[in-house]
Amino acid sequence: MENEMTSMPRIGDKAPEFEAVTTQGKIDFPGDFKGKWVILFSHPSDFTPVCTSEFVMFAHLSEELAAMNCQLVGLSVDGVASHIAWLRTIHENIEFNGLKNMEFTFPLIADVKMEAAQKYGMIQPNESTTTAVRAVFFIDPEGIIRAIIYYPLSLGRNFDEIKRVLQGLQTIDKHHVSLPADWRPGKEVIAPPPATYQQAKERTEHPEEGLVCSDWFFCLKKLPEQEGKA
Repeated sequence: MENEMTSMPRIGDKAPEFEAVTTQGKIDFPGDFKGKWVILFSHPSDFTPVCTSEFVMFAHLSEELAAMNCQLVGLSVDGVASHIAWLRTIHENIEFNGLKNMEFTFPLIADVKMEAAQKYGMIQPNESTTTAVRAVFFIDPEGIIRAIIYYPLSLGRNFDEIKRVLQGLQTIDKHHVSLPADWRPGKEVIAPPPATYQQAKERTEHPEEGLVCSDWFFCLKKLPEQEGKA
């Protein structure tokens, strides 16, 4: 049906499962990556300029993400042969942001029938019925979706933000804190707010060491620098 709404999983849901052929062989998603963080991302099409610039950046970031126990997995509705030809072209011919001769060690899913893309709501009919938008799913080591970012076809992604979101989620899990606006590793975090009236009173009258409180519900604290990097 024209303009039919495309469903998508939500934050806190288990990542939808699928099997797929990729540039690195067959995968069972997300089962093959249990125990790792996964960034699943989609792009509209091979041999397009915005996607090409993004893949240079994904390749550049992939080793750093791997060191953070995170696996990149890409997806588009093109076939494996097209993916391979495009990645070889990027490696041989493309320079972007001073980066060139990029190697691609992460899998790129061939989703010609759009089955995986539909499961993740990557096909947005009012944007395109034949290509995926620029979706980014952050999936934790237990296979739970923790964050989602969507971009339209014409806007390239912010790779500093993709890395920051992963760092933030890992820091939240490790230290059981919340993170304020514009947080980056090494910056102050938000201490959990009091759960009772008495705890709020205690915090106001006898603040814990290391807390900087503007009010009973808004207290910041520093993590040790090496731990704040998660």
